[in-house]
Amino acid sequence: MKKLLAEFIGTLWLVLGGAGSAVLAAAYPELGIGFVGVALAFGLTVVTMAYAIGHISGCHLNPAVSIGLWMGGRFDKKDLLPYILAQVLGGIAGAGILYVIATGKAGFEIGGFASNGYGEHSPGGYSMLAALVTEIVMTFMFLMIILGATHSKAPKGFAGLAIGLGLTLIHLISIPVTNTSVNPARSTSQAIFAGGWAIDQLWLFWVAPIVGAILAGLVYKYMSPETEG
Repeated sequence: MKKLLAEFIGTLWLVLGGAGSAVLAAAYPELGIGFVGVALAFGLTVVTMAYAIGHISGCHLNPAVSIGLWMGGRFDKKDLLPYILAQVLGGIAGAGILYVIATGKAGFEIGGFASNGYGEHSPGGYSMLAALVTEIVMTFMFLMIILGATHSKAPKGFAGLAIGLGLTLIHLISIPVTNTSVNPARSTSQAIFAGGWAIDQLWLFWVAPIVGAILAGLVYKYMSPETEG
């Protein structure tokens, strides 16, 4: 239960910090954070939680990460569904807090509520195929970073920085395409409050990250298994 509580709190913080920066700050050009600020915010949530709860739960904060670690031989199958449930509930709680804060401003319109989308709901108008490829490849690379940074042969103490900076880079690349998911819990939490098209397109932001994570787990396990021989 301590691990699940840690994943709940960590995912709550990821959604509140990352999506919150998009909904509350990036909406105002005069504040100047833009895409870069949002990308940094998502990365910082992971860095801060890596050092806060990494020793408790591993700081997955993402169903795709848990699945990728399981495929890579780093995570016990019996913990997979409880972790995913805790992550999704934590994300929804974070989005709920964000909704309460955001609606405290007169005239606030929920709009997309930092949801992920493709086609007319892509920030840059990218197609479903472009979104699918982007989410698979970005999640693949995210898991490669995670599996490498947390390997027993990797330098100690720097995994949180590598993973957080990796997520920042991923956002810098893919915000214009999908508003960046690489995390089904993050996508679900925002879609529930945005409703409509965000719910209709949510399937892609579960399927693509999971496919990318599975591929990364298999590839990294082949390249550098945790246990040789």
